Amino acid sequence: MSRYISFRDFDWVLLIFVLLICGLGVMEIQSATVHTKFAGAHIKQVYWVLGGVGGMFLVSFVNYQVLLDRVHWLYFASIGSLMIVLIFGQKYLGARRWVKMPGGAHFQPSEWVKLILILAVAKYFSDLHHKDLSWPDFMKAGAIVGIPMLMVLAQPDLGTALTYLPIAIMGLFLGGVRFKQAFIVVLAVALLMPLAWHALKPYQRDRLTSFMDPEADRQGSGYQVNQSLIAVGSGGIWGSSAGSQTHLAFLPVPQTDFIFAAFAEEHGFVGALGVMLLYFIVLMRLTQNAQTAPDRAGTFIVMGVVAVLSFHILVNIGMVVGFMPVTGIPLPLMSYGGSSVLFMFLALGIVMNVRMRRFVN
Repeated sequence: MSRYISFRDFDWVLLIFVLLICGLGVMEIQSATVHTKFAGAHIKQVYWVLGGVGGMFLVSFVNYQVLLDRVHWLYFASIGSLMIVLIFGQKYLGARRWVKMPGGAHFQPSEWVKLILILAVAKYFSDLHHKDLSWPDFMKAGAIVGIPMLMVLAQPDLGTALTYLPIAIMGLFLGGVRFKQAFIVVLAVALLMPLAWHALKPYQRDRLTSFMDPEADRQGSGYQVNQSLIAVGSGGIWGSSAGSQTHLAFLPVPQTDFIFAAFAEEHGFVGALGVMLLYFIVLMRLTQNAQTAPDRAGTFIVMGVVAVLSFHILVNIGMVVGFMPVTGIPLPLMSYGGSSVLFMFLALGIVMNVRMRRFVN
């Protein structure tokens, strides 16, 4: 480690708030799974968090400029890992998303690909020296994110594929995209929506139709959203200690995708607002670190993390309260799952990496 780098520059405040969110997640996972076949999942989550913290400190030692210089190799490795999933991945509920690791653990490569894309987009735009983006620049940036996104869609995993979009959008925004370019792309996407609808799987169409009218099929495609709304509503202001929706298994997967609904039921509006406040503080702290980054690449990296984290929070909480369609996107740092937790802590490690070098010449 360089003599200019000191852990005094580590963002300990950010880490404290992140661990507070993780702690609330562990407690809710324990409460939601205590009488189910998933009992004990909170212990595994603790191990994942501890492993993530260790990985964060390790990543903070490695100069992010070294990672940027080798990002093309990391990008090819990420494409290779997605190919391995498509060929050898474990099939579950009609999708290949995981690779079985020694010891029986499952690894989801599409999660760590987000980290590589953040670095790749940061490297690409930091190497552009002109103020405005040309159309070739725009198309190259789209290809960097688009190739792995299409591979994840082929698994199929629409939710994770969508989480790649904010990385591209943030990069284009900070990179100097022109209003005319953005308008043309948005218009093209709108015109292609009918074709995209026909490309969706039947269950994905059901999720969108149930989002538009959740009452149309309360026991079918609209079941998850309706049970989630009941759970959130039954929490009231201060929460319900009984937590009937969660503990009587009406709420689906309360330890993963719908953990916010389970938390809102048990801790009410005040508790849910407190969690959102914690996330807001984390996002503001990350944005502050982006402002003090030592170079353009560092700013792009930190804002890429901000974009992904914001998208996850917005879509997951929006899904829970019926403002977004069900997409299977977890709530960062709270939802049960090793791949998601590890990605988030490794991303925070790179953020710390950038912060600790803000005074290095």
